[in-house]
Amino acid sequence: MILDADIKAQLNQYLQLMESDIIIKVSAGSDKVSGDMLALVDELATMSPKIKIEHTTLQRTPSFSVNRVGEDTGVVFAGIPLGHEFTSLVLALLQVSGRPPKVEQKLIDQVKSLTGEYHFETFVSLTCHNCPEVVQALNIMSVLNPNITHTMIDGAAYKEEAESKNIMAVPTVFLNGEEFGSGRMSLEEILVKLGKTSDPSEFMNKDPFDVLVVGGGPAGASAAIYAARKGIRTGIVAERFGGQIMDTKGIENFISVKYTEGPQLAASLEEHVKEYNIDIMNLQRAKRLEKNDNLVHIELENGAVLKSKTVILSTGARWRNIGVPGEEEFKTKGVAYCPHCDGPLFAGKHVAVIGGGNSGIEAAIDLAGVVKHVTVIEFMPELKADQVLQDRLHSLSNVTVITNAQTKEITGTDKVNGLTYIDRATGEEHHIELAGVFVQIGLVPNTDWLEGTVERNRMGEIIVDKRGATNIPGVFAAGDCSDSPYKQIIISMGSGATAALGAFDYLIRN
Repeated sequence: MILDADIKAQLNQYLQLMESDIIIKVSAGSDKVSGDMLALVDELATMSPKIKIEHTTLQRTPSFSVNRVGEDTGVVFAGIPLGHEFTSLVLALLQVSGRPPKVEQKLIDQVKSLTGEYHFETFVSLTCHNCPEVVQALNIMSVLNPNITHTMIDGAAYKEEAESKNIMAVPTVFLNGEEFGSGRMSLEEILVKLGKTSDPSEFMNKDPFDVLVVGGGPAGASAAIYAARKGIRTGIVAERFGGQIMDTKGIENFISVKYTEGPQLAASLEEHVKEYNIDIMNLQRAKRLEKNDNLVHIELENGAVLKSKTVILSTGARWRNIGVPGEEEFKTKGVAYCPHCDGPLFAGKHVAVIGGGNSGIEAAIDLAGVVKHVTVIEFMPELKADQVLQDRLHSLSNVTVITNAQTKEITGTDKVNGLTYIDRATGEEHHIELAGVFVQIGLVPNTDWLEGTVERNRMGEIIVDKRGATNIPGVFAAGDCSDSPYKQIIISMGSGATAALGAFDYLIRN
């Protein structure tokens, strides 16, 4: 039995939502993955009379496709979609059966309008929390458009193929045999990469907002909701709704919720924002801020200019780069930033973690359970992580810690093969042979575009007062882009609410 009793009980409820019969075509061999896959599809068939099994030969064995009767939809799973991908399987069963996907009509129309042949393949790991969004988006596209197919490939089940294609980060998507992209992508973002972009004229004739929020993370969502609840004209423009939490796996310190994951929380934020009359402009990047005629002007990368009486900046932060030769060249080819997502691709190999703070040591502990050996490289003479994490790290037999070490270069040819560091005490140079390097050295605020406008500190954080106000009247800031001393989701949400209330107070006084 592949599915436990609790999952089967939940699955039973979902399968009752199926609208018509489907056929699962299975291509199996005599290996263990094939055996487990057969057990899974047999269990599915016993749970719904609408599911029929047919044995065939597909491009990859083991794999199975989910089809309408008499029609191949192009939705294929190569490997066993459990772990984070189990939801992708359930949604595929429902959507192929005729259950409409929960997607804006505008996006459905864009998918249906695509012409030409699109054969997508996505390499995933079942522990990756970023992969399901890509898999589900491409499956939806396959269901909606007969010219589109999509195969989810579990990199652990197809290790040789993944290695032959130099896949060292997930999700990695191929389109018609050529690499299309890697990392988390929404359906909207995939369509943009395929040329279905927003027309700048859509933004040009908007009336000025009372409050315009720039950024769609926890701070931005909180600010937009608080502003909208005041009954004032509110807009939110975001490069990626959810922001940095989309790359966060387990969240255990969000008070009243014992455990959630970043993508789940981001989806909840977006759902909450959509409950209000808020103009949401997603996948739009701000380029310039200017105060003019008592209005704040925000110019977007697409050339459009939005105007508002007040603006709340909540553009968040991103992973800090170490800035050494090889880092940029080998991103997704051995240089990684997410141990949960990419760790399984380095099973049985030697890797390094750069950074001795909490995130670095947590990453090293996580990786030690997957890879052959982990080397922690820390610039300072001592690790900075909490003692409880250090104690756990030192209890592991396959971890080496090197302190007082300055990373000089990440080396490789077509992928990472090692790391060179300088011993800061002796000045001696050392080289370690490695397959991967995980960078975990903190965050840098997304405020470069504000150069010469709002006041920032030496770290680039926007300086705010207790109401979230910046040095420019009518411009407020919140969350990880501000000089708040603690970068936490719950603190970002609070500062977003503070900034929105501060903006409302500014509006009624001016």
